Amino acid sequence: MDKDRVRHKLKHDAERAVAMLKWIVFACLVGAVVGPFGTLFCYLMNYVTRLRADHSFFLYFLPVGAVLITFMYHIFRKRNVSYSASGTNLVLSAIQAQDDIPLRMAPLIFVSTILSHFFGASVGREGAALQMGGSIGNAIGKVFKFKDNDKHTIIMCGMSAAFSAVFGTPMAAAVFSMEVVSVGIMHYAALVPCVISAFIARAIARHFGFGDAHYVISGFPEFSVKTAAIITAFAAVCGIMSMIFCFLLNRSEKVYEEKIKNPYLRAFIGGTVVLIMTLISGSQMYNGTGIGIIEDALAGKEVFFAAFLPKIVFTVVSILAGYKGGEIVPSFCIGTSLGVCFGYIFGFSTEATVLLAAVGMGAFFCGVTNCPITSLLICLELFGMEAMPYFLLSIAISYMISGYYGLYTSQKILYSKYKSNYINKKIH
Repeated sequence: MDKDRVRHKLKHDAERAVAMLKWIVFACLVGAVVGPFGTLFCYLMNYVTRLRADHSFFLYFLPVGAVLITFMYHIFRKRNVSYSASGTNLVLSAIQAQDDIPLRMAPLIFVSTILSHFFGASVGREGAALQMGGSIGNAIGKVFKFKDNDKHTIIMCGMSAAFSAVFGTPMAAAVFSMEVVSVGIMHYAALVPCVISAFIARAIARHFGFGDAHYVISGFPEFSVKTAAIITAFAAVCGIMSMIFCFLLNRSEKVYEEKIKNPYLRAFIGGTVVLIMTLISGSQMYNGTGIGIIEDALAGKEVFFAAFLPKIVFTVVSILAGYKGGEIVPSFCIGTSLGVCFGYIFGFSTEATVLLAAVGMGAFFCGVTNCPITSLLICLELFGMEAMPYFLLSIAISYMISGYYGLYTSQKILYSKYKSNYINKKIH
């Protein structure tokens, strides 16, 4: 009997060692494949953004660009797919079930996002990275004939690798793909491969001068009852605004499709509206990711105190027009601008306002993604450990206040945010 137990234990240990070795090898492979794509993506993003900034007449092609991207998706996917049914939602559905992610989604989202930024749409880049990485990971799983559960893990690896290469936060990238799928649980089986692929992809990006993001904030007040109360109030504002932002994105897309059936007409009208708003604003401040607003706010420079309002409108209209790239960096911009606005209204010092801008970035991101651990890690990787109590408190409050709203309609809320109850409901 003892020999049987020993034999069974040895067999179990051997299987576990083989599984660990397998995931180390494939995580390295995914990171090595996705990393160069992420690096090239960063280079082209920076290039087209500079080109548009230097030659503003490209903005006049915003309506044409929206129609072109709509046409590309119609040709490659052979059907008209709404915003809620494609993109990152498609990747999340593939992890939750047995849905497939066509490999052609990788070059499609790559090219369409570059074009979106070239023409001046107010979209992000990490959403594109998640889709690109997920489709590449899925393709690798197909080549090596992975079972469904293993295929889900390698899709997460691809998402983590692409996110890390593009944004330079490997810890947050590793956790995000495990946390975003189902709110209330973490897919810890993917932890080791996601961590490895994220670090390898980031190392490749850093080798070519990309994948590093860090901001220095200093001079913030000591964490006390008073400052905690201020942060709590501000985090509640971030949570409420994240609900409004997600509602506008998800609801307006449905209404827009109902009112205007022709996808090309929707694209042309949406692109035209973005162009008109850009001309009215008199600058390209709200076009693209909004990284300029983020950098100025975190550097303590003067920023339009209500910049979050036009950024929300620009982002919603750009996505309705069919432009691609995602909403994550625009969400950072909105959260940062909210911090500036809050500091301006209550007359806080420049140092305190910079802290609120940093806190707003993490709190708003948490509200729209329902990913508190990822949000905290992003803040720690971008800003360091000193302000950690502020980040932790604000993210916790925003997570609870934001309710069951989110950017990704395929995301599931498995456990309630308010009770230890299994609810398994969809995002609003």
